[in-house]
Amino acid sequence: MREVSIVRLYLLRVLYFLIAFVMGSEQWRIVIERAPDTSMMQSVAHSMLAALSLVCVLGLKYPLQMLPVLFFEFAWKAVWLIGVALRLKLDGRLPDSYLETVFACSLAIIIPLILPWRHVFDVYVRKPGDRWF
Repeated sequence: MREVSIVRLYLLRVLYFLIAFVMGSEQWRIVIERAPDTSMMQSVAHSMLAALSLVCVLGLKYPLQMLPVLFFEFAWKAVWLIGVALRLKLDGRLPDSYLETVFACSLAIIIPLILPWRHVFDVYVRKPGDRWF
């Protein structure tokens, strides 16, 4: 298996830091201050994102082992942007209130640019999976 460069490891740590502390501070504030007064699904979503920010703290110490967290972060944002925001935009029904979330989710484009793709391929494609039986 190839070694991941120290620069790439630090870039991953920056991503984990941004998720843990920048997004996390906002999500935890919402959970603590407003979640009991929001809809059930909104409170679930904010709680899930707050928990994700906690898990990202582990990425500061173990940036390669926590890569699935970044996969999830990129995937949910891409699904929302394509499945919700883009469809609303194409139908001419994208509310202005969504624009801040569209911008925040669009920042996830940096994730695939920073991922160590050789490592991802070696570990998640070439390496045999765990046994089933």
